[in-house]
Amino acid sequence: MPHPFDRPTDRAGVRRANLSLLVRLLRRHGGLSRAQLAALSGLSKATVSGLVAELEVRELVQAGGRHEGGQGRPGQLVELRPRGNWGIGLSVAEDHLGSTVLDLSGTAAARRRVTCDVRALGPERTLDELAALVLAAVSEVDQVAGIAVAVPGLVDPAGTVRLAPGLRWRDLALADGLAARTGFPLDRVVVGNNANLAALAEADSGAARGCHDVVYLLGGVGVGAGLITGGRLIGGAAGEVGHLSLEPTGRPCVCGRRGCWQTAVGIDAFLHSLATPRDLVHDPSLDLAQRTAIVRQRAQQGDRRVLDALTQLGAGLGHGIAVLADLLDPRIVVLGGYFAPLRDWLAEPIRAELAARSVTAETGGPRIVASRLGFTAVGTGAAQAAIRPLLDDPTLAPAGAPVSVEA
Repeated sequence: MPHPFDRPTDRAGVRRANLSLLVRLLRRHGGLSRAQLAALSGLSKATVSGLVAELEVRELVQAGGRHEGGQGRPGQLVELRPRGNWGIGLSVAEDHLGSTVLDLSGTAAARRRVTCDVRALGPERTLDELAALVLAAVSEVDQVAGIAVAVPGLVDPAGTVRLAPGLRWRDLALADGLAARTGFPLDRVVVGNNANLAALAEADSGAARGCHDVVYLLGGVGVGAGLITGGRLIGGAAGEVGHLSLEPTGRPCVCGRRGCWQTAVGIDAFLHSLATPRDLVHDPSLDLAQRTAIVRQRAQQGDRRVLDALTQLGAGLGHGIAVLADLLDPRIVVLGGYFAPLRDWLAEPIRAELAARSVTAETGGPRIVASRLGFTAVGTGAAQAAIRPLLDDPTLAPAGAPVSVEA
């Protein structure tokens, strides 16, 4: 995300930054008059008029209605051009593939989800399925700004998945493979960690909006974290908290070690603690959201085994959160993935563990909140990542239609 100290000094860089500022203001506030844009941006009205003219030529904004507030003649509103410059976000998890299509304003046009065993598919067939999702999206929206893929693992800047233990992937050139299969330019294909992208989505338009120090936890087959401190996302391997070894003599993990955090709080461990193998929650045809809904319903009905399992899960989460809290001192911890719908039962045992284990409890500790984006956070974050280069530098949009890909 842009940082307040990252201001360019060259003339072209300043113009790009100012164009980006106006686009982001329109994205956050909706339609604004030129006078309002000038007031919010701190730029002169003449400068704003020139920038708006360029954004119009690049087909990023258009004239809206008229602003009736204030004194004098009503001002013509400027708004982001709807249904254009789409970002396609792809999500990869152990048990499904998905796609989300957003426009520049963040409005979703379509979401798709395919339940499947991604480990059994293998990398090449998974790439084929992802390409099919891209082409299906392109058939509905013909102006695409970019593609981004969210994966549960370590990713390098070239779009290669260096390690994804849950998928059994290593050194997979995901960006190259997807570009080759879709014909999409490689420089418009982004690959990122799923929890990182979900954290950015929550900070942009979810439960962490306006907060600069955030821990976002993504609960699924594995556990990931997106860590934001001082308004900046911490990259690299920092978010692979699911493989924190909290119990060195604990259960074996898919990564080859023992006692990783996800062996205690991943969905498989949780469901086995509350139900027998024949229980409906273990039905492989049900996705994560459906299984979590069953658990939530039983908790609401007072099922003692489920309530005990939730207390145990909350304590396990609190153990790991205490470590992260002492390292990062976040203001807010966002529970995402399958944790989000269960937050009401998890918050109290999490706080109890924080009180027992973390020095941050002395100053009140972080707030524990549920994700507002829920199970859509990863896909939303990926789609936002696909259009983020255009938000950062609107001059990437040519004077005409954006990149068009034939289905």
